[in-house]
Amino acid sequence: MGRLTTHVLDTSAGRPADGIRVELYRLDGDRSLLGEALTNRDGRCDAPLLEGGEFTVGRYELVFHAGDYFDRQGHGGQKPRFLDQVVIRFGVADSSEHYHVPLLLSPFAYNTYRGS
Repeated sequence: MGRLTTHVLDTSAGRPADGIRVELYRLDGDRSLLGEALTNRDGRCDAPLLEGGEFTVGRYELVFHAGDYFDRQGHGGQKPRFLDQVVIRFGVADSSEHYHVPLLLSPFAYNTYRGS
């Protein structure tokens, strides 16, 4: 069964990033909000963002509210923030597979990849 998952690691602190709000949008046709979640103490969402019949071929967008997280960590810095919302747009070509989209995050840089 296919599914979409994510997790966030705070590379500046060397630990999982908890309490980051993550929004998921479908981009085919109108941009529509499918749901949102918060990362837990392990930097992961408690359940897949999408799975089963709701997880279909198409284009998606994840929005990670990183600026709010860094404010809570005491890394607010100057305003406007260098990184506020991190947006990752990606495609799903085979909805029977597991798509894992992790985010490696610091106040001034981020990286992502398709994980397992």
